[in-house]
Amino acid sequence: MCENIWKFIGNLRCSKADCLSNGNQVASETMHGANLAVQQVCDIDVCKGIRIAEENKNAEPNSSFLHAVLNMIGMLIGLGQLSTPYALENGGWASVFLLIGLGVICAYSSHLLGKCLDKNPKSRSYVDIGQNAFGKKGRVIAATFIYLEIFMALVSYTISLHDNFIKVFFGRNLNLSWAKLSTSQILTVMAVLVALPSLWLRDLSSISFLSSGGILMSLLIFISVACTAIFGGVKANHKIPVLQLDKIPSISGLYIFSYAGHIVFPDLYKAMKDPSKFTKVSIVSFALVTCLYTALAFMGAKLFGPGVSSQITLSMPPHLIVTKIALWATVLTPMTKYALEFAPFAIQLEQHLPVSFSSKTKMIIRGTVGSFLLLVILTLALSLPYFEHVLSLTGSLVSFCICVILPCAFYTKICWAQISKPFIILNVTLIAFCSFLGVFGTIVSSKSLIQNLQRSIHRTGL
Repeated sequence: MCENIWKFIGNLRCSKADCLSNGNQVASETMHGANLAVQQVCDIDVCKGIRIAEENKNAEPNSSFLHAVLNMIGMLIGLGQLSTPYALENGGWASVFLLIGLGVICAYSSHLLGKCLDKNPKSRSYVDIGQNAFGKKGRVIAATFIYLEIFMALVSYTISLHDNFIKVFFGRNLNLSWAKLSTSQILTVMAVLVALPSLWLRDLSSISFLSSGGILMSLLIFISVACTAIFGGVKANHKIPVLQLDKIPSISGLYIFSYAGHIVFPDLYKAMKDPSKFTKVSIVSFALVTCLYTALAFMGAKLFGPGVSSQITLSMPPHLIVTKIALWATVLTPMTKYALEFAPFAIQLEQHLPVSFSSKTKMIIRGTVGSFLLLVILTLALSLPYFEHVLSLTGSLVSFCICVILPCAFYTKICWAQISKPFIILNVTLIAFCSFLGVFGTIVSSKSLIQNLQRSIHRTGL
């Protein structure tokens, strides 16, 4: 299965024949893109025996510098960009230094991952690095955060799906009295049910090509916001506050989530013709993505001011064509991701089933468990329709660890003997700083989530 998936999403520019020799190259949308799941299927070694030996036996890494930059940018741009205007408006324009600073830190931590791979050429994945650093415990910790990120990202995608359905079908009602659900909730349930059969597929190659359009969808949203500013009749005259310190913990989670992509960076490194240029790839990629995020953040905050939504698409004028395009792009994207994001869970489950089970039995068990998990995610998304708080919680609880804390810890442990004292101090400082933001961000976003949920329950009770 992995072989077929890699054929479709392994290379943004290659022909089909080229893709067969570039299985480790990434063409993805976001950390939370569909290929992240596919790559982690193989990275966590639940794909031993499935990642075909021929892919790496005679294949030579041939990803150019430009290709690696395009792939890394495609990995970074995604769901997080929707919330950057909201984060800037709430944190104040001075919080852009935090956005830029986190971009610099994440570029540095990706450089550290490359150094860890260079130290041990046999390492091929994020979890391999974890194992080299801290043994089996390191591997378990890395794998746990990977699965947690996938699960929480899917909840965020489903919330986004629901929120944008409200805007797309505003003013239209589906009268199903027995369902006791709103129109947007009914549509979200229907959309998830439409995507649910894909969880039963063993060969995902028939749908995996859809993930390659993720980066185009993200750029389309950016262009739509720009068109709103230029042609939409909305004046960018709102004043952005200077700094709101009390909001920094929560928006730091939103900012760091936008840079989440480190899990698949080892694949990019291994796919390069000249891995020594990986650091330059990271610098260029993070610089361009940070510029895009900064431009979008200021654009959205100036256009919509204090009323800017946690998802910029929800603030755009509903009558504009570009708004409809952006909304539909946001609605359709999650539906293409469920099966591919669930691939790690599915293959891990199959690896633990008795060998005596037939393929049909394994398919039934895999599909049933996957369907159950998707319904759990749907239930959580409808019960916790607070996109900004869930996304902030994901960033604070998971992304800080994956993007900064773990890479710094892995590198410090693996290369301790070769690191100078200033770099040890730098890494420890970054671990402490991001741990501080992560802990406080988790507390604040969890508290906000609980308070909003309690208010919702109270209103319903009334």
